Amino acid sequence: MGAVDGKVAFISGVARGQGRSHAVRLAEEGADIIGFDVCENDPDVEYPLATQEDLDETVRQVEKTGQRIHAVKADVRDAAAVKKVLDDGVAEFGRLDIVLANAGIMPITGEQRNRQSAFATAVEVMLIGTANTIFPAIPHLQAHGEGGVILITSSTNGVVGGISEGNPGVTGYSAAKHGVVGVMRTLANTLAPQNIRVNTLHPTGVNSPMIANEAFGRYVTEHPDMAENLQNPLPVPNGLLDPSYVTDQVMHLVGESGRYITGQRIIFDGGFTNYR
Repeated sequence: MGAVDGKVAFISGVARGQGRSHAVRLAEEGADIIGFDVCENDPDVEYPLATQEDLDETVRQVEKTGQRIHAVKADVRDAAAVKKVLDDGVAEFGRLDIVLANAGIMPITGEQRNRQSAFATAVEVMLIGTANTIFPAIPHLQAHGEGGVILITSSTNGVVGGISEGNPGVTGYSAAKHGVVGVMRTLANTLAPQNIRVNTLHPTGVNSPMIANEAFGRYVTEHPDMAENLQNPLPVPNGLLDPSYVTDQVMHLVGESGRYITGQRIIFDGGFTNYR
């Protein structure tokens, strides 16, 4: 018997990285998956974003577990498109229990980071996009009367400030990651009487395509103060968490062991924020 047998999870940014890791593990533990990803690049982001082929691979890995998945291309900034993905998935699978607002970008490298639009894009994807993911999900979580879980991916940068050199990209990233904490705290209070738990996740750097790319590697080489600021006091291999470790925390929070945890910033950062 899996930890989430019979449950249905809705995941943004499901094509690769943390989103794929969460989808596959939840499926291995008995959940059906509804998900989406943008599957195209953004002019304010230097590194390549997920592709349709990445999304297809997530579908393949989930289906390999024997669970069902409804996953399509959609932009988290498009509220109507996100709602359609969700409503179609719930119509197919019959319910919703878990929401992972996971989609994210890092518009902090290249000349793009100096554009005013980089600030807006960061906020639109990671703060407004979080709202676009969560708000249409709430009625579905309420419908069966059994409660549910909402987890929002923030960052250590949602706990402490970043080093922006005054550029809009990094500042927008930090603003979004702090902003979702306010969303979480408000909804945790509002939804607790219905046994719907809401928390934010604050990992240190994660070994996913968001960080493990040529653009970010070049940026930290050119900005050694940034590299120094990314060090964790605990010996984290290669300085980055494996996505599966973040998924471990997700499984704890969506399962029975997390049934009394709500309104919390869940920080697993190798001591990063304490050191700061």
